[in-house]
Amino acid sequence: RGRGSARHGGNHCAARTIRPVLWDLFCRVIDNHGDLGVCWRLARDLHARGVAVRLWVDDASALAWMAPGAMRGEPGPTVLDWHAPVQPPGDVVIEAFGCDPPPAFVEAMARRRPPPRWINLEYLSAEAWVERAHGLPSPQGSGPGRGLVKHFHFPGYTPATGGLLREPGLLEARRAFDRGPWLTARGWTPSPDERLVSLFCYPQAPVDALAAALAGQPTLLLLCGGAREPATPWPAGLRCLRMPWLAQDDYDRLLWSCDLNVVRGEDSAVRALWAGAPFVWQLYPQDDGVHALKLDAFADRFGAARVPGLASLWRRWNGLEAGPLELPPAGPWRERCTAFIAGLVQQADLTTQLLAGASGETPATC
Repeated sequence: RGRGSARHGGNHCAARTIRPVLWDLFCRVIDNHGDLGVCWRLARDLHARGVAVRLWVDDASALAWMAPGAMRGEPGPTVLDWHAPVQPPGDVVIEAFGCDPPPAFVEAMARRRPPPRWINLEYLSAEAWVERAHGLPSPQGSGPGRGLVKHFHFPGYTPATGGLLREPGLLEARRAFDRGPWLTARGWTPSPDERLVSLFCYPQAPVDALAAALAGQPTLLLLCGGAREPATPWPAGLRCLRMPWLAQDDYDRLLWSCDLNVVRGEDSAVRALWAGAPFVWQLYPQDDGVHALKLDAFADRFGAARVPGLASLWRRWNGLEAGPLELPPAGPWRERCTAFIAGLVQQADLTTQLLAGASGETPATC
């Protein structure tokens, strides 16, 4: 079930390919792009490791900017409309975030011999209960999937969870990246005295407070697609450029280029982690306040208490605590990011764990 503490000093073990099989990955787009972003990264990573993947999605329009090559027919995962006629199920079926595949497809799964391995890929959380829930089976006693068993796969930050998406060679590519030519080609080069900051946020974010916090140091602020501007003019010393929606690879390079990244949701938060730079995370706000529990659990897991003011900054950015935004000292903040990554790469990445689980294996130890 992908448990264990497989050691990965880098990404080399993650590149091991289990036997090629056909996987079906189902994704529903609710009201933002994060679910599709996670699913496309997973589908592309599986394909790169020799697995045939069909991505079933009810709204693929965001792939036009997120993965333009997919819309041009370049080699990669096959993108299918959620409502397209049912095809024989593959060896593995993943429903992302409890989206429930179409009943007719589930019926076909129940008829297949042998039945496919059915996985519910859940949302990311650092809460303690995730370790207990990861890998648990859910026998289907009724409905179109009667007789099948669904398994829960919980991404996470410890060896007892399902890991994080981390493509083979990702960290090596980041370390080899030279931001200068890449930024210059796009007209996003900061002045020698400017700090470079990216902003990707939900509408509820206190952008005015962030602008005030950044104004103490010359800053070039790059506004990603969807990020709003403050209600008041940008303060002196803060230069702002609005960017188009970026393809996933370019968004990764943007995060690698910046001195501080302000991100939202699950996909961009994980990519900010791998970027290794200080980051501020806005969780998807939920009416029942669950996002507060998730943020506090992550802050504990990350070791935010070791960076003066970091936990408070994160809570204030998420509307969970009153007060102005104050940025922690950059040195200790970056050191904590580096230390956290060093721990994360000791566990098998999410795709490696899914491949091993589908083959009844455990991730290899380096």
